[in-house]
Amino acid sequence: MPFRPRPALGIAMVTLASLLFAVNGTVSKLILRAGVSAPDLTTLRALGACAGLLALGAALRPGLRRFALTARQLPLLIAYGITGFLAVPMLYFVAIARMPVGVALLFEYTAPLFVALWARFGQRRPVRPRLWAGLALCLLGLACVAEVWGDLSLDGVGVLAGLGAAVLLAAYFILGAKGVASRDTVSLTGWAFGVSAVAGLLFRAFSGSAPDWSALGGHTDGGTPLWLLCAYLLILGTIVPYLLIAGSLRNLPATSVGILGMIEPVLAAAVAWLTLGELLNPAQLAGGALLLIGVALAETARVPVAALIEPVPLGQNEARAVAPDPVRVHSTR
Repeated sequence: MPFRPRPALGIAMVTLASLLFAVNGTVSKLILRAGVSAPDLTTLRALGACAGLLALGAALRPGLRRFALTARQLPLLIAYGITGFLAVPMLYFVAIARMPVGVALLFEYTAPLFVALWARFGQRRPVRPRLWAGLALCLLGLACVAEVWGDLSLDGVGVLAGLGAAVLLAAYFILGAKGVASRDTVSLTGWAFGVSAVAGLLFRAFSGSAPDWSALGGHTDGGTPLWLLCAYLLILGTIVPYLLIAGSLRNLPATSVGILGMIEPVLAAAVAWLTLGELLNPAQLAGGALLLIGVALAETARVPVAALIEPVPLGQNEARAVAPDPVRVHSTR
């Protein structure tokens, strides 16, 4: 029986994933405040997510065989893991340690704009004129978020980290589009987290310092055990939302998933306001709205209109890994 996309389900999956990612921003900031460094938290996240995805891949058909790879696939997996799964979260953790979570995410969410610019100038693909309108709105929105008319109170290192995360996140999207052409989502993501974990450990080894996770035995200022926050970070803040986003691609085109995912900065700002007291002023809120509108214009400028309503077909291996048949999942447990 052919698979029939269900857009409503896809929207629900993206919304839930965005909410989990949004809460994860505040959870990560609480862990960082407790004394865990950004490199150590990135490595811990990569190790935990890799172990979880290995277990998931072993439970679902065809089992661990899905993780087999060829020498030709290795360069892509290394680049994909280091950019999207090591450098992006590390820079994001640096950004949220120095700026409000909502502001840091606004800088990072300029990534689709860089993807659109790559499509226009790197791949020389035709784009609609609204790309330039989107670019202008993004720049205006960032100017409002940073309040350039004042004394630029935002932390400079935090801003650079947020923009660096955006550029590398764009590279993650581009490399990921190539990766799913030959691998299923579970094995691709599992290998990427494995590469990022190894790279993180090597980075600490060459820098002459071992990862220090001793603070994880403590508590936040509010009395929450850090191990509990780390459990959220690994399961509900990483593995589950990654798989939800992957599953949504069976029911929605990739562009729609990207646009719907832009609710994450809004949700993250709301969560940070409620839990951390990080309140954005009216100018920053207006700038955030302009930025999200600009990103949406830029993202839709590089695809045909039909792609916004027609689902993107997935290969057989991809479909099996993203949304395996429920009976098969049950039978392999």
